Amino acid sequence: MYNILICDDEKDIVNALKIYLHDSNYNMFEAYNGAEALRVIEENDIHLVLMDIMMPQMDGISAMVKIRERSNVPVILLTAKGEDSDKVLGLNVGADDYITKPFNPVEVAARVRSQLRRYMQLGGGNVSPEVLKVGGIELDDKEKAVTLDGEPVALTPTEYDILKLLMANPGQVFAPKEIYMKIWNDLPYGSENTVAVHIRHLREKLEINPAEPRYLKVVWGQGYKIDRGRNE
Repeated sequence: MYNILICDDEKDIVNALKIYLHDSNYNMFEAYNGAEALRVIEENDIHLVLMDIMMPQMDGISAMVKIRERSNVPVILLTAKGEDSDKVLGLNVGADDYITKPFNPVEVAARVRSQLRRYMQLGGGNVSPEVLKVGGIELDDKEKAVTLDGEPVALTPTEYDILKLLMANPGQVFAPKEIYMKIWNDLPYGSENTVAVHIRHLREKLEINPAEPRYLKVVWGQGYKIDRGRNE
C-alpha cells in the first residue's frame, strides 16, 4: 500500500486527482495548503506528494523547501500552463517532476507510478550487486548508496537514476530528451529544462567546483556525459 498526499487549495482538484488515482494499492491523504501538507508528512509515512504551487498560508515552493530539509519523498508539482518560472523554481528546490493543469488522467497515473517505482527501488526494492565507479564517485546499486571520495552523498530518487544512467555508460553522450525518456518513461515535452535542473543539482553535490565540473560534462548542442575526472 502506497500513501499518496494530494495538496491543492481547490477541493475539486483534490477530488478529481483522487478519482484519477483510484487504486486498491493507494491510500490517499489530503491537504489544502503547504502547512497542512507538512503536518501530514510529519505524522504519516508518505510515499509521494502531488502539490499545487499557488496556495494560501504556505505556497508549494515554500513547502517544497521544508520537505527537502527532512525527506527525499518524490514530489510532483501541480502547475498552471503559464507558470514556467515556477516550474523551474520548483525543480531547483527539489521537486522531481511537474504536471500542468488541466490534467490528463492517463498522464497523472503514469507519472505517479514512475515516481513511486523509482522511490521504492531507491529504498531497497529491486536490488543489484553492481557497483559503479567513475573517478571518486561510487554508486552501490545494492545498497542504493552514492559516495564521493568515500563520503556519502544524499541524492533524490531522480538524481540517483540519472547518475546511474550516466555512470553505467561513461563517456557516452545522452541528449536531454533521451535522458528524460529513460528516466521519466514519458514523452520528452519540455525535457531540456527539467533535465538541466537535475544535472545542476548533481553537480552541486558531486563537483568541487560546479562551474568547472570534473565528472558531469555538457557537450554543447548534444547533451550530457560523465567523464572519469580528467579535465577536457
